[in-house]
Amino acid sequence: MSAPAPNFKHQDSQPWYKNYMVIIFVIAMPAFVVIACIWFVYYSYQIRDSVVRDDWYMDGKTLYHDVGRDKLTYDLDLHGKMQFSDAGNVTFYLNYPEKSLQTGKLLNGEALTYPDTLDLSISHATDIKKDRDVVLQHQEGNKYSAQVQIDPLKAKYYLQVSNDGKDDWRMQDVAKLPRSEVSFNPLPVFDKS
Repeated sequence: MSAPAPNFKHQDSQPWYKNYMVIIFVIAMPAFVVIACIWFVYYSYQIRDSVVRDDWYMDGKTLYHDVGRDKLTYDLDLHGKMQFSDAGNVTFYLNYPEKSLQTGKLLNGEALTYPDTLDLSISHATDIKKDRDVVLQHQEGNKYSAQVQIDPLKAKYYLQVSNDGKDDWRMQDVAKLPRSEVSFNPLPVFDKS
């Protein structure tokens, strides 16, 4: 006995455009994807990364970092100590090496002087709105001070004290602020050993 032939002439009782599968897969899903893409583009624009702040420049497709200022800090053997108070006062002590203090000359042979101002940059690790740039005013001896308000929530900050005068040096450190004191030392990467 042979099996009866299948009946391919069966037809749906409704036309194709009224089928719920057409509404879901042909209309609803592509519309959802378009709306989701528009929302993600808007959201990524709102939370975009901030620009990197440092001595970077682009040459062709290669990035270079200018370390000349850090090297001068190492060569002059400059150190510093920064103290923060709860009232928003920042005090910075610029420490020249003992040899320079005795001779009155820097290690590069120039006369030892304290600059009138130093630039202080306090950059939050992730939020550009919490960055602070202030000018430290020379008070007396090796003491500098300024007023700056730091967010009370403890977070990672990049600190930089720099002199943009004849001797163009800078000191850098990374610290969790707020805290009472931060020490600045020359970068050890320049050690010859």
